[in-house]
Amino acid sequence: MSAQRLLRTRCFPRLPAAMLRRYSLDASNPLLRTQGYVNGRWLSAASDFPVVDPATGDEIARVSNCGPAEAKQAVDAAYEAFHSWKRNSAKERSVVLRKWFDLMMLYKEELAQIITYECGKPMSESLGEVAYSASFLEWFSEEARRVYGDFVPSPAKDRKILLLKQPVGVASIITPWNFPSAMISRKAAAALAAGCTVVVKPAEDTPLSALALAELAEKAGVPPGVFNVVPCSRETTPAVGEVLCTDPLVAKISFTGSTATGKVLLKMAADTVKKASMELGGHAPFIVFDSADVDQAVSGAMASKFRNCGQVVKQIADAVSRGATVLKGGKRLEGSFMEPTLLSDVTTEMICTKEETFGPLLPVIRFNTEEEALAIANASNVGLAGYFFSQDVSQIWRVMEALEVGMVGVNEGLLSTPEAAFGGVKQSGLGVEGSKYGIDEYLEVKYMCFGGLKP
Repeated sequence: MSAQRLLRTRCFPRLPAAMLRRYSLDASNPLLRTQGYVNGRWLSAASDFPVVDPATGDEIARVSNCGPAEAKQAVDAAYEAFHSWKRNSAKERSVVLRKWFDLMMLYKEELAQIITYECGKPMSESLGEVAYSASFLEWFSEEARRVYGDFVPSPAKDRKILLLKQPVGVASIITPWNFPSAMISRKAAAALAAGCTVVVKPAEDTPLSALALAELAEKAGVPPGVFNVVPCSRETTPAVGEVLCTDPLVAKISFTGSTATGKVLLKMAADTVKKASMELGGHAPFIVFDSADVDQAVSGAMASKFRNCGQVVKQIADAVSRGATVLKGGKRLEGSFMEPTLLSDVTTEMICTKEETFGPLLPVIRFNTEEEALAIANASNVGLAGYFFSQDVSQIWRVMEALEVGMVGVNEGLLSTPEAAFGGVKQSGLGVEGSKYGIDEYLEVKYMCFGGLKP
């Protein structure tokens, strides 16, 4: 599809920051917490750090700056709590997670308000994230009761073979700013359902959503030490991350973030051979073939690409310097927001085709054949998600199988749901989140051979 056809099909609105919210964030929000949460108690640190509204740059809160000591305290609390939490029945854990879900839905407006102010999303999108975040608590509250082992036929008559699934232990959860609630619940819900306990290190830009989840977890009856949150500043993050990745009491790391940071965490975790889930960088190709429904493709592009607007100025400047043309947008709005931007004459040498983009940037590359489109899409060293639009059934199957990504959207721009596995291939990570497979990331298989039986 040509860039001109795309422009004719849908116009790009300019959204001033003043339109992106409906409420003021103040102390009246019952979920606004600014201390760390360790072992069921709110914990102040020796210092604090600012959380700012990305739309204006204004400070909206100051949060306890937890350091290595608080992180170690949280790990110890989680380890102690693990020994009792894992002994709870699957049904008991399920009931607690379901209560947590119910509370999230009850307080959806308050949770969304926090997301909007610290992350910069419109209220409508923040409300959508709250529902998405809560859906993982609902899903894994049900999956908690479906952790099945196996009874395997033995080759010998005097023994029986049983395969049991057991929780791995304490899980360190390290999350990014762009989905400050959902990235936590997607991991923590699976961990708690399996019988694990967690220590959450939220992004320094968006700690308030994590602390709001802790407030609701306490109200839902999550026992002390099972869910812990240690917020910290950007300067303190390396020291806290080192504790969470090297402490021998931590059995599992779950991280969402850049590939570069994921590699650092994996190296730190290697000495104690921790189980690891890594949802790392992506650069999702979006392919529109000749047979595609153009209106459907444009709607898919708007849904999948134009979210969490900002951070793309450097990529645009690089592309223009290398010969790209700005057909629409290209300028920074007030605060940290960026105009939706359409680029033509793009080549694979430009940064915008290599680096993960968090912003409304649409670089258009023309191709002549299916093989050429696949070669461009698969040239990246990452492979999280890919999208394509086609009405040719044979082509759909060929391209779906040939794309080197962990998730494929066919004639669809939004594909994430708790029922489906979320994860990538190549340098986009290890393991999956969500689905019936997501809980396996927090379980170990124990083989028991029951011998000495009389045949």
